[in-house]
Amino acid sequence: MNDTASVNRPSGRMSGGRALAEMLRLAGVGPMFGMGGFQLLPFYDAIRQLGLRHHLINDERTGAFAADAYARVTGRPGVCDGTLGPGATNLVTGLVEALNAGTPLIAITGDTHRAHAWKNMTQECRQTDVLRPAVKELIRVEEVVRIPELVRRAFALASSGRPGPALLDVPEDVCHGEHEFAAEDFYIDAATVAVPARRARPAREAVEGAAALLAKAQRPLVLAGGGVHLSGAHPALQALVELTAMPVAHTMSGKGAIACTHPLSAGLFGRYSRIANDLIAASDCLLVVGCKLGEIATKRYTLLPPNVPIIHLDILAEEIGRCAPAEVTLWGDAREGLCDLTEALRPDAVRLHAMRADYLAELPRRMAKWREEAAARLNSAERPIHMARLVTEMNQAMPADSILVADGGFAAHWTGLIYDTKVAGRHYIANRGLASIGYGLPGGIGAALAAPDRPVVALTGDGGFNMTIGELETARRTGANNLTAVIVNNAASGYVKALQHSMFGKRYQSSDLVEMNYAAVAEAMGCRGIRVEHPQKLGEALRQGMTERDRPTVIDVVVTRDAGKMLPAVDSRTVEIKKGDRVA
Repeated sequence: MNDTASVNRPSGRMSGGRALAEMLRLAGVGPMFGMGGFQLLPFYDAIRQLGLRHHLINDERTGAFAADAYARVTGRPGVCDGTLGPGATNLVTGLVEALNAGTPLIAITGDTHRAHAWKNMTQECRQTDVLRPAVKELIRVEEVVRIPELVRRAFALASSGRPGPALLDVPEDVCHGEHEFAAEDFYIDAATVAVPARRARPAREAVEGAAALLAKAQRPLVLAGGGVHLSGAHPALQALVELTAMPVAHTMSGKGAIACTHPLSAGLFGRYSRIANDLIAASDCLLVVGCKLGEIATKRYTLLPPNVPIIHLDILAEEIGRCAPAEVTLWGDAREGLCDLTEALRPDAVRLHAMRADYLAELPRRMAKWREEAAARLNSAERPIHMARLVTEMNQAMPADSILVADGGFAAHWTGLIYDTKVAGRHYIANRGLASIGYGLPGGIGAALAAPDRPVVALTGDGGFNMTIGELETARRTGANNLTAVIVNNAASGYVKALQHSMFGKRYQSSDLVEMNYAAVAEAMGCRGIRVEHPQKLGEALRQGMTERDRPTVIDVVVTRDAGKMLPAVDSRTVEIKKGDRVA
């Protein structure tokens, strides 16, 4: 509903850029990330006058990444922008990440003056054709008068159903043009400025069918994905599983669906697993919540056992049954569906606990066995530093309210398996929508600005850091002083090198980097730089970065150069390749 009636609403003649800024003010947006250009100059001037925060970034892709992480931490749409041509096309990777991950974003692009379009205007290209597949919807703004309406449309799209990016493409003459607006033109639906904008409950008969399956299952397991975070369903999930004695396994995006330290947490499932994959193999009913059951989660669609009933709860109807058949379909909001299941199963709670007592007793034994088998790596004293020891030290040093942003590649693989969130919620962010490297540093900036009173650690490889190293200047300029960037320095594109090692032995091509001292680079850019070459120094360095907040910190961790030790386990894709399966 509209809650802007009591808010100062503008009126009078104003530019399109001013109208756009006024709508963002009404939506209460946080920091925006972009690189200005002529087409949107009235917009930038207006946000300055209105006191909105806009941060110059050094590459539009990183602006989209920063907005993405901001949205994941706050649950409110992030905002990024780009100018005509290269500014717009540079947004594509970040927008696809948000589209695949269900992150609410508002992207704004300047476009050419329509009176001169397709006359070889400087930087002109078919940008709308490029951008349209990267977003939920591309909204072309053709008239100044329609700006308030179309901004409302963008927020509704970004925050409703499965969230995602909505893009406003604003021609130069629309942004610079003027219109006489009435105060009544400026309002926004308060429900659309955070996710989920709307909640829908699964059909009653479907809930009854799901409850009947779960009530007779002796070894049920919940598979939680990122949809739990988008729905804010953490309390509902914990209430259900504690009431009914069901363990929870999670994807990387679903980490924190319940605390990793909770007795019912089975940890990560899929390509990498502690005990969860074994539990899946022995299960007699799977409750899938907000999870797409994609390649990584299912080990290339081989993990889920046949003839085991699946109950699939998801807000996007067409995802249900897409990768695995569902016995019962629960189409609706994760929180609402879990609450309905809890009420349906409440009368059976005592019986279910008794029936599953032996099953639950397996969890701590299995987890203890895994820790015992992994202890040599988790506590390794070897130099260069073992990745498992690095993540172990992060587990010990990072407080419960901290946020870990994990880049693509090793950063996500190792932390997905070993890092433990200590409370439920979005305390772990991995860009699994597109899994692009280069997310770590800008994502850390977005998270740090979203939660300025909490320590934020961004873990990134040296390859990903090289892509975005210029954003250290952004981190310093924006005051993201609660950010500690940890660089996994293996002087390589490590994931590729490890795969090459697994397939071809010590025959590498285009995967090695020059040895760099990133701590020295950080100091030269005005940030704190700490180089760690001994595992015993890791904890001290992490605590220093998180507590001394006069400037951003970079911790350069020299990790193993042995390609055979780089992966948490044998990557399932290499196994398939060795069997002769041709994969991309």
